[in-house]
Amino acid sequence: MNKAFVREPDDTGQSTCPRCRSLGVAVHEATLAAHLQPAALEELADPAWFCPFPTCPVAYFDLFERVATVDSFIKPVYPKDPTAPICPCFGFAADEIEKDLAEGGVRRTRALVEKAKGPEAHCSTASPTGQSCVAEVQRYYMQRREGNRQE
Repeated sequence: MNKAFVREPDDTGQSTCPRCRSLGVAVHEATLAAHLQPAALEELADPAWFCPFPTCPVAYFDLFERVATVDSFIKPVYPKDPTAPICPCFGFAADEIEKDLAEGGVRRTRALVEKAKGPEAHCSTASPTGQSCVAEVQRYYMQRREGNRQE
């Protein structure tokens, strides 16, 4: 077949975890430096990605399939450790969402979402993905709310 008619794959800038094949979340060097022990940090090249799959032992990986494992974290991070704060900027953990659900409201969750939009949030270094926690907080809330309705 003539190569003029063969479409080359698009380079989306995304990569998959070499262990679990989950789509990684691109991270900056500042994010890596804030979360990894120095020895693990030295092993990764730029660009690097966070593996968001909760039970995968890989924390971060690079294009050369080198990995930093969960035990390389300076401190526990969500979702790798479900007891760690979902929002590390403000220490907001899953138990806060559980309290809202038990009360049938969203007071704590809504307050966190508003705070996370403000200047006090430092997601680029506090979050293991370098991104805002708002989507993850909302996802967790909705999953738990749906789970409670089915019970």
